[in-house]
Amino acid sequence: MIGGRRPLQGRKPGDRRVRLERPHAPYFRYTGRGQLTAREAASAPTTPAGRMWASIRGFFVGRPLASEDELGERLAKKKALAIFSSDAISSSAYATEEILRVLILGGAAAMAFGLEISIAIAVLLIAVAVSYRQICIAYPGGGGSYSVSRRNIGRTVSLVAASALLIDYVMTVAVSTSSAVEQITSAFPILFDERVLIGVVAIGLITLGNLRGLREAGNIFAVPTYLFIGSAMLMIAVGTFRIVVLGEGASYGPELRDQVTGTIQPLTAILILRAFAAGAVALTGTEAIATGVPAFKPPEAKNAATTLAVMALLLGILFIGLTFLAVNFGISLIEVPVKQTVISQVAHEVYGDGVPFYLFQAFTALLLFLAANTSFNAFPRLLAILAADDYMPRQFALRGDRLAYSYGILVLSSLAAGLIVIFHGETHLLIPLYAVGVFIDFTISQTGMIRHWLRERSPGWRRRLSINAFGAALTATVAVIVTSVKFFDGAWLVLVLIPVLVGLMSFIHRQYDLQAAELRVREEGLLPGPHREQRVIIPVNGINRAVVQAVNFGRAMTRDLRAVYVTDDLDEADALRARWERQLPDVPLVVVESPYRAMISPVVAYLDILDQAWPPDKEAPLTIVVLPEYVARHWWDRLLYNQTSKRLKSALVGREHTVIADVPYRRGH
Repeated sequence: MIGGRRPLQGRKPGDRRVRLERPHAPYFRYTGRGQLTAREAASAPTTPAGRMWASIRGFFVGRPLASEDELGERLAKKKALAIFSSDAISSSAYATEEILRVLILGGAAAMAFGLEISIAIAVLLIAVAVSYRQICIAYPGGGGSYSVSRRNIGRTVSLVAASALLIDYVMTVAVSTSSAVEQITSAFPILFDERVLIGVVAIGLITLGNLRGLREAGNIFAVPTYLFIGSAMLMIAVGTFRIVVLGEGASYGPELRDQVTGTIQPLTAILILRAFAAGAVALTGTEAIATGVPAFKPPEAKNAATTLAVMALLLGILFIGLTFLAVNFGISLIEVPVKQTVISQVAHEVYGDGVPFYLFQAFTALLLFLAANTSFNAFPRLLAILAADDYMPRQFALRGDRLAYSYGILVLSSLAAGLIVIFHGETHLLIPLYAVGVFIDFTISQTGMIRHWLRERSPGWRRRLSINAFGAALTATVAVIVTSVKFFDGAWLVLVLIPVLVGLMSFIHRQYDLQAAELRVREEGLLPGPHREQRVIIPVNGINRAVVQAVNFGRAMTRDLRAVYVTDDLDEADALRARWERQLPDVPLVVVESPYRAMISPVVAYLDILDQAWPPDKEAPLTIVVLPEYVARHWWDRLLYNQTSKRLKSALVGREHTVIADVPYRRGH
């Protein structure tokens, strides 16, 4: 008996002390009032195969964590900066290159505008970061633009925001990984032909790190992030000193600007617009901190807002600094092999061809590999929020052994790896699909915050309203520019996928609503007990221990019990009937001859005939189909047993007033 008591042996008769006997203690913790809390041992597998799989999983993923350990898995600001900001910070490694790829079309003269474009994008970054700080404070539950738009604008718009975010999280993993591989091949061109394999393996390792849980992921990812920031800052400082103080470099001079103004000014204006749209990928990942606020240690909102501000400052410095060096050192995409990235050329110019250059390339590649971790935290969390609102399958809201949203992590890694394979690991081919959804999402979230402040009118709401209104107008303008410029380069695909995802999520939500309506029980009054008649039908294949156990189970439920034997051999049926009447005389045996050798259809037809024979003025009884089932000893021989039962179960699932009951027989029963 759980929590039972008995007198201690050897005590005096008057001694009233008792000893608590709780045999459940190794598996459960008794918390009072008949409530038990399962310990880790209660979830341990009991079969040899299960224990083996648990050992393998524990080696790679780690031991299971209890839900109460979640607070210990929260992130401090330093680790959160490494995890949530790695995407945004790493974009400085390829955003400058995307700007120069466009400007090179206008010749060397047009390249001179690279610095001005990067400054304009940095200003846009500041505006977006300040706007998203308001979201961190107003919505500490996370969700970012989805939560904001759902509460302030409406369901459809919130699904558009969620769809755009999901697409860009997948693109973040693919773009960051492919760019990381390009950094490796820039330093070691011999690996160029293996770039797809390297990218897929890297995604697999990042997936494994995230399945181990947030805290361990933070330990893994923090060091490379700060190594890149430190080495990049040092490179910018050294390069700037050489350009400004020592006068080195090959800056595009004022005379080239005059050429642009006097000869191809209209063309340059278009190129500048396209270059701005290309460099806008630097803002991707800015929203991840607002989406992942619950992952921070308390106070969550304040820590998230502080981390967002630091991230924006670092990204702005890195982006402008790297572009300044690229422009003033005269980096060209034509004079060097395409395999070498712009940032690697800048590092080679500053650090030379020695060990510092290779270290910087290693730090950059590591950061870009790990930048995908931003999505590995934000994508599953957003899926979990959508699943909790019934817009995604509810499995995405379940947490794995290490408190990570394992299903979302696995889906993200599969999609990103697929993109790497399809686009052959080329960052430039993936970029046109990138950033379009981000600016759509920026605009929706800022518009939602406008309505939030107008409704809440909390202290300081006018100042916050003006910040978000400016952010909404700015990001809406950029969204139109980016979409228009990138439309024929692949942005049209994103514009097609967003409504497809919205339709899919609406369909899932509708299905959950229909299910809830069908299963809803009235809250008032007592719930009625069983009042209708019932009968038990047992399909049998002979007389054996599994059949006898199923018959005994049926006897416990009703007197209206019969067994059904389907065969195409009447001699065998007669032999079974003779034995049945001798050993189980109280249970009728119905023999169904099947000359066409069908096994399932005759049983279903027999049930239909029983229903039709029931008086039409009375409610048909509940039919309970009891299926004897043999439990195989090993996993490898399960294909040998119960196949007919499985087919019959599939045929009967959903049949009116029919219940299916499996009665498993295990050796020793």
